[in-house]
Amino acid sequence: MPRVLVLTDRAQLPLGRSLQATLAACADGGLTHVVLRELDLSDDQRGALAERLAARGLTVIAARRPVAGATAVHLAADQDSPTDGTPWGRSCHSADEVRAAAADEAAWVTLSPFAPTASKPGYGPPVPAHAFAGHTVPVYALGGITTPADAERAVAAGAHGVAVMGALMRAEDPTALARLLLGAVA
Repeated sequence: MPRVLVLTDRAQLPLGRSLQATLAACADGGLTHVVLRELDLSDDQRGALAERLAARGLTVIAARRPVAGATAVHLAADQDSPTDGTPWGRSCHSADEVRAAAADEAAWVTLSPFAPTASKPGYGPPVPAHAFAGHTVPVYALGGITTPADAERAVAAGAHGVAVMGALMRAEDPTALARLLLGAVA
């Protein structure tokens, strides 16, 4: 599993910049895996976007439900795991949920929120730092990861890596921020 995942949210993009251009910039910065959210789009639209991103060399993980072009699915905390062999991960909000996802054979989990987050103000409180360590499944700290120092703190707490949405979507230079985040978790 990579050390940094980018999650999409085109509503956070600066005016005039497309999601595809932002993700291409993230890929130019070294990021390889994207969790494609955009749940307001139809599955056909999400699938077409996933196929374009995959053609760009990105590994696409579809949020909530499989779509064409995606190789895996990232599930909400309350969703049943797939039974068709599709690789999957789960959104978790406590160490107990991480352990349950690992027992269900999740390939990875996100654990959130790591810190207060601009993308979901008031969401929390942050998960205690000790909750990120000691798991049998790769844990990605999600929420409030806006700087390389945040990423370093997450890995120091025991996270495998970080999952970043708003900071990369809103970044003036997503390529540079992607490089800095990768350097911070290396």
